[in-house]
Amino acid sequence: MTIEINNESDIEVESERLLAMLRHHFSHLKISNRADLSVLFINEEPMEDLHLKWMDEPGPTDVLSFPMDELRPGNTEAEGLLGDIVICPQVARLQADAAGHSETDEILLLATHGLLHLLGFDHAEPEEEAEMFGLQRELLDSYQAEELS
Repeated sequence: MTIEINNESDIEVESERLLAMLRHHFSHLKISNRADLSVLFINEEPMEDLHLKWMDEPGPTDVLSFPMDELRPGNTEAEGLLGDIVICPQVARLQADAAGHSETDEILLLATHGLLHLLGFDHAEPEEEAEMFGLQRELLDSYQAEELS
């Protein structure tokens, strides 16, 4: 498994904690150790450009996911590139303040959310939203419990 984290933003991120969480998620979701993932942190302006180009929506967003090889949970033999998760820490900071938790916790949430999108989960319909957000909470809770032990 290769998880590449690149920070091109002006804000420092806890890369080691993010990497530990993503490894936990790979294990929990039974994603192949031969699957690769890229996480990129960028500033608001380039995020706004991506948001407009790919979603046709103005303004920066918190997270975008770009799936590649359509890998799915539970397939421990699959080899390939999961895709790219792009996060804007400035937007994450605003959301963390509004939610009353740390910026790092928001980034972990966004990375989890982005990973689930790469794995084919969506939240366009109420049933999909319930499934995806339930799994997102389960993954974060499981990681936090592991981190505390």
